[in-house]
Amino acid sequence: MVQLVGSLRRELAESLSTCKVLVVGAGGIGCELLKNLVLTGFKNIEVIDLDTIDVSNLNRQFLFQKKHVGKSKAQVAKESALQFCPSANITAYHDSVMNPDYNVEFFRKFMLVMNALDNRAARNHVNRMCLAADIPLIESGTAGYLGQVTVIKKGMTECYECQPKPTQKTFPGCTIRNTPSEPIHCIVWAKYLFNQLFGEEDADQEVSPDTADPEAAWNPEETAARATASEKDGDIKRISTKEWARSTGYDPVKLFNKLFKDDIMYLLTMDKLWKKRKAPTPLDWQQLEKSMRPQEESPASGLKDQQVLGVWGYCQLFQHSVETLRSQLQEKGEGSELVWDKDDPPAMDFVTAAANLRMHIFSMNMKSRFDVKSMAGNIIPAIATTNAVIAGLIVLEGLKILSGELESCRTIFLNKCPNLRKKLLVPCILDPPSANCYVCASKPEVTVKLNVHKTMVLSLQDRILKERFGMVAPDVQIEDGKGTILISSEEGETEANNSKFLSDFGIRNGSRLQADDFLQDYTLLVNVLHTEDLERDVEFEVVGEAPDKAPPPQNNQEEVNSITNGNKDSAQPSTSSKAPAADNNDDDDIMIVDSDEEEAAASSSAAATSGTKRKHPDAETGETSTKRPRTDQSAAAPADNDDDDIIALD
Repeated sequence: MVQLVGSLRRELAESLSTCKVLVVGAGGIGCELLKNLVLTGFKNIEVIDLDTIDVSNLNRQFLFQKKHVGKSKAQVAKESALQFCPSANITAYHDSVMNPDYNVEFFRKFMLVMNALDNRAARNHVNRMCLAADIPLIESGTAGYLGQVTVIKKGMTECYECQPKPTQKTFPGCTIRNTPSEPIHCIVWAKYLFNQLFGEEDADQEVSPDTADPEAAWNPEETAARATASEKDGDIKRISTKEWARSTGYDPVKLFNKLFKDDIMYLLTMDKLWKKRKAPTPLDWQQLEKSMRPQEESPASGLKDQQVLGVWGYCQLFQHSVETLRSQLQEKGEGSELVWDKDDPPAMDFVTAAANLRMHIFSMNMKSRFDVKSMAGNIIPAIATTNAVIAGLIVLEGLKILSGELESCRTIFLNKCPNLRKKLLVPCILDPPSANCYVCASKPEVTVKLNVHKTMVLSLQDRILKERFGMVAPDVQIEDGKGTILISSEEGETEANNSKFLSDFGIRNGSRLQADDFLQDYTLLVNVLHTEDLERDVEFEVVGEAPDKAPPPQNNQEEVNSITNGNKDSAQPSTSSKAPAADNNDDDDIMIVDSDEEEAAASSSAAATSGTKRKHPDAETGETSTKRPRTDQSAAAPADNDDDDIIALD
């Protein structure tokens, strides 16, 4: 007769009390998971999280209270979980899991690792560490009502990086600076503006008109006279935005007239930009003050954050936020900088006001502060119930692993609405490893297309190896028979190479580079394919990856409107209300969501899901269902008319 301890077999219960597990992340899923683990009988738990508790966490991360705001999530989660089971042994680390201290040997001391993360870079890293340590990993994520749990085991299942995920869609600089056509373009511009005025200046985040826009093809000499007006107000010169702002004492009116009047007049001199577009309309503070100030706007109904103000309302909000941010900058002292934070009211007010004024100038419907914050702050509509369901599923899969029943583990998807078989939870058999995976293949190898005469060593290190291929501290050697070291992870060893081009080291078409990350115990062979035909603003391409684009529209309008899980609210969002819905011919389609809640990795906006569907047998019925390729929540962008839609920005 089977002996039980509570609801578990005695052998399993004893295993739980002795095994050591690692929880990575103590946020929405992590809090629920930690509580579940101690209540299930796990006694030896280590939890790691770099984040601190914010007041916005309190509505769903129930291990935290108002008195904990500003404290370490990992430490407070530990203390709260111990109240459920004082005999548990919990170790908390207020640190990044990507710290070199947490090496392969650190991971090898655990029987099981459970991810409750909120960004792709950390997920990639933990995936590689578990592969190197040969430890089972349970990966999870939620976004609104959608969720997923899957198990990763070296040699048996797909790893987290087996299926390529769409890179975040980035907008060309000329679109942001000259020809915005969607609200997200204006929001990105406003975030860039915040950094240009108050934060760390980045040449790639310039907000002034882009005179190098190839579409404009204008003649500066012929239009110089008409641009003269843009050089008068406030004695404006074409210099650094921050330098000019400082010279005016961050005068809100002068800033307003430069950004929303003078720069727009300057744009209007680029005649060819407006032949097929509606030209922008400059705003003038003094004129608005005379014409709109007397018209006191009647208070709007509804929540304050969800109200859309009038133009003068956003003018006043702009003025007030600039004055507040100016004071904050002065308090911090000379040479100080501010960091944009969605939870900092003045910073959020500034972006809301600047973005909406620019939307109005370019004839777009303005957005509420709530909508702007959702797009600019990487906010997923986090739902506590979804986190609780997913945390419970993580524990169930963990129990299978500790029972030695790895073959019975499943990838489980949580739907927003029941499918045709009335199921909210859909289990699918785990996929085997991909032979072409550049992480878990026996000899990982990729081909990168780039221009060796224009690509610097620093770009290879930061943009390609770290950002694109997820390495933390790469060492790169050229396979030239000499073992030339191109990049060293040891500080200062190869810094002199950073500003040199790849061609300076004899790298050409067909060259091979060996990139090693000793922290991740990972080696990647990079084949260089030289080309001079890359699109503008594209530094490199990974050969074999399909471009991120929406699938072609369906012939049948009914099919176009057939959305994920049979409900439009759970559709993969799009940056345009006119964009075709993601291809979907099966009501069992599931979107794999790669994020817990808020922070997303990566650059400014989003891309629609694309790729070829793969058929998966349903674990319960054996029927074939369709699963979309994995998509990071940061790859989703909102349709204008769906409050549940999300977008992710850096």
